[in-house]
Amino acid sequence: MKQDGPAEMNSNRVYICAPVNALVEGLYEEKIPLSHIKQHGDFGLGTFDDLDGEMVMIDGDIYQITGDGEVHPVDENQLTPFACVTFYCSLSRDHLETGMAYADFQEWLKLLLPSPNIFYALRIEGRFSYIKVRSVPKQENYRPLVEVTKDQPVFEYTDIEGTLAGFFTPGFLGSVSVPGLHLHFLSADRRRGGHLLECRPDGVDVGVQMLSTLELALPMSLDFLTKDFSRDIKADLSKAEK
Repeated sequence: MKQDGPAEMNSNRVYICAPVNALVEGLYEEKIPLSHIKQHGDFGLGTFDDLDGEMVMIDGDIYQITGDGEVHPVDENQLTPFACVTFYCSLSRDHLETGMAYADFQEWLKLLLPSPNIFYALRIEGRFSYIKVRSVPKQENYRPLVEVTKDQPVFEYTDIEGTLAGFFTPGFLGSVSVPGLHLHFLSADRRRGGHLLECRPDGVDVGVQMLSTLELALPMSLDFLTKDFSRDIKADLSKAEK
């Protein structure tokens, strides 16, 4: 009898290698290898140790968008302080033919989600008449994320094809992952990308995967074990993500 592989066994599971509140507080060196992350998913997003750019994982391939906006494929030896991944298998697929302003697009995406109280993986592919993204340059450990993103390089593109990859996280889990929609962009030619700030889709297909099981790993680094995480990070995380 054929046994299910990782994708079939974990199609409703999201894996997070460290809570996002550690990143917000400036803990950028958890030294978690990407080889470990790939055991838990083939699709997702995150960053790299020392906050060295944005991460996108699509079909098991991992890309680094550095602070200059350049895209580089990376191997399993790279390290991360935060990644959120799943074995992607969409349960629904919708097409948006007409152009749409970003605020309206966000609301349309949320209408595709049956409940705000579970995780979803979203894979959005097609053409964008406009897209605005950011990436962060390599940082010193302990500098708060909200300070880092004040100086973030921002990149704008028009009439570009590519993929938005990411997740919807329930609001009550805001210390674990970015609440609401969190998406990273990778162009079809694998040359441009970053953390999504704004876009105008112009003919896209949207795949949605329901994720009802959360697997959260807690780092064993001295920084993490001794850090006081009692501070409310909601305002800082909102500023950093926008």
